[in-house]
Amino acid sequence: MNFFSMCKERYSVRKFLPNKVEKIKIKFITEAASFAPTAVNYQPQRILVLESEESLEKVKECTPYHFNAPLTFLICYDKKTSWKDNMGKDIGIVDSSIVVTHLMFAALEQGLGSTWVGSFDYDKVRKLFSLPDYLEPVAFLPMGYPADDSRPSQMHKNRLDLAKTVFFESFEKIEPAIEHGNNH
Repeated sequence: MNFFSMCKERYSVRKFLPNKVEKIKIKFITEAASFAPTAVNYQPQRILVLESEESLEKVKECTPYHFNAPLTFLICYDKKTSWKDNMGKDIGIVDSSIVVTHLMFAALEQGLGSTWVGSFDYDKVRKLFSLPDYLEPVAFLPMGYPADDSRPSQMHKNRLDLAKTVFFESFEKIEPAIEHGNNH
């Protein structure tokens, strides 16, 4: 499958088979993530691979969006390592987001599905996974083999026309953004 096809076909899997993900696939996925570009190549991402029953139960305490996946990555960034721009803005969240994208596409190439989860209890994550203060959690990434009846959400194929999201040389003709409620 070529990259464009992967972009079109990848969807947030919310129903997984209970099958464990093979170690060789986890290695492939994490190795692919290691090639993600980061600001000044500081590589502040820190990825916690969670596959034990105990760890997956902790994930369930942190977010209702675990989808009973047999594998979950917790992606954080090291605030001591991440690059700060000349205004002091920490770019670690951007770097980590790029890493999550690499994880998702590498998983797809391995026949796995995933979904990005950014809604979780930060305090519980810090406590349950013993995160030091300098590690900032960014996302959970539940992953595994999609269930046979797993399907993309109805909104998956809804894409704004490029004329509403891509502009050449100027934002002069930009229209107000469409507001979305918190009904995900």
